[in-house]
Amino acid sequence: MPKPFRRRPLALMAIAVLIACSASVGSAADPGKVDPRGLIILMRHAEAPGVGDPPNFQLRDCATQRNLDANGREQARRVGDRLRSLAAGEARVYSSQWCRCLETARLLDVGAVQELPVLNSFFERREEQDAQMASLRRFLAGLPADGAPVVLVTHQVVVTALTGVFPASGESVLLRANGTDKPAIEERIKTDGSR
Repeated sequence: MPKPFRRRPLALMAIAVLIACSASVGSAADPGKVDPRGLIILMRHAEAPGVGDPPNFQLRDCATQRNLDANGREQARRVGDRLRSLAAGEARVYSSQWCRCLETARLLDVGAVQELPVLNSFFERREEQDAQMASLRRFLAGLPADGAPVVLVTHQVVVTALTGVFPASGESVLLRANGTDKPAIEERIKTDGSR
């Protein structure tokens, strides 16, 4: 069960996610250079070895899915540890309904996690991609340009379809809400700390 929502400084929290998603903590963006208003942190779930899901995959049965390994859990906790080392603030956290995404989002421990089906994987259901991406774009268009940061934990196929970026596990793409269905792509934070 997720822990109660905690308040944290918005600017520091957004930077903390970037820092924690990087293997080299000291190489993240300068906190003074990121405006937290309207920031969207689009994150691929943490390390979950393998590709796709087993043939007997069931959405509500984690035993049938590809899940985080110990490295993935530690990767997600490092993000959360970094966030909790900072003072108070606020972010909305949304996740795919897949277990590896929900576990990543919960291990961040930065707020109540809400399931958002438009973040689900369509890796083995490519015929659903266009409709799903249209729904995700409508969701993004509704995010206010001056709103609190939003963390979206999802899958490689969703990140790639939305941004053209092929992210590694735990990698993030920073977007900026702008009142349209095409939020501006600000930068890519790779797992090795480079941009």
